[in-house]
Amino acid sequence: MKIAIVTINNPSLAAAKKLLPHLKNHECHVFNKSQETPELKALFHIFKKVDEILPTAWAEFDAIIFIMATGAVIRKIAPHLKDKATDPAVLIMTLDLKRIIPLLSGHLGGANELAEELSESIDACVNFVTTASDQIKVLAFDMFAKKHNYSISNLKSLAEVSNAIINKKQVQVVTYPCMVESVKAFEGYKEENFVFVSPDDLESFREELPSLFITPQKLPNSALQIHPQKISLGLGMNRGTSTNEITNAVKRFCYEHGLEFSQVNKLSSFTAKSDEEGLLAFANTNKLALEFYDEEAINALTENFSPSQATKFFNIKGVAEPAALLASENKTLFLSKRIYGAVTVAAAF
Repeated sequence: MKIAIVTINNPSLAAAKKLLPHLKNHECHVFNKSQETPELKALFHIFKKVDEILPTAWAEFDAIIFIMATGAVIRKIAPHLKDKATDPAVLIMTLDLKRIIPLLSGHLGGANELAEELSESIDACVNFVTTASDQIKVLAFDMFAKKHNYSISNLKSLAEVSNAIINKKQVQVVTYPCMVESVKAFEGYKEENFVFVSPDDLESFREELPSLFITPQKLPNSALQIHPQKISLGLGMNRGTSTNEITNAVKRFCYEHGLEFSQVNKLSSFTAKSDEEGLLAFANTNKLALEFYDEEAINALTENFSPSQATKFFNIKGVAEPAALLASENKTLFLSKRIYGAVTVAAAF
């Protein structure tokens, strides 16, 4: 993390110098009012008033550690608060480094994790964590998303889900089997708090329960949504299909299904397509990995795929769907093939 340590007098500057060795794995900058020459390997910045440095600290640093009074910190940071998705982690430490409070952005911003790191490193340092999910050790879905590097939509709906879990009530998770296992393996999971529903079985959806969706797609609802980011696209095409045709097909596929092209990390197809200049150029232009699978790999799959002309011409189960599945991390085909002129597209994660 890039961390700003803010001090306002010589005692707090001395405390900052003692703190630095415990942050050796981070990039640290110390803001102070002293004119002395720093003897430690950190960047020291002179300022006159805290208000002068906060706009820069807020925009450029992942975390800000204040060694000053809590009330003063609250007053100073108040005008800069935006939302939990973008605000930096804010922590407060006492002069003796024996007390630490993760004040702001405990989960997504990493304040709680940084406070825990420091309390474990500094002898007798007490971490005053205040987020309820951490105190009672229940699953926090913002931390689930952060740990897996997933994006979040409708973050305002997190509170309803979190409060239900904290109050030992059930929440409904709509997702695929691979994500069910991931949720169950996450810290704080308790079986009695969760009802899982498959996207293929929405007849079982219960409207009365607080709900969240774990899917690569952004859905047209206001519920909490968590989006896995690594999507593989399986591509089939006619001989000689141009790069422009492939580009338009992929863009339309993403647009129609609530995907960001930035989520795509891999392209895949059948080995007979390995010399398609349009496909090779599309992968190269977008700096995407491109993998090809042969008849043996495709026909070894046991899943049921959409009917395909590839069965007639190449004696294989398909191209776009099995190739997407083979290239994916979680082996989950979540969008069956769509045909756009000469191009067929399917998606897995």
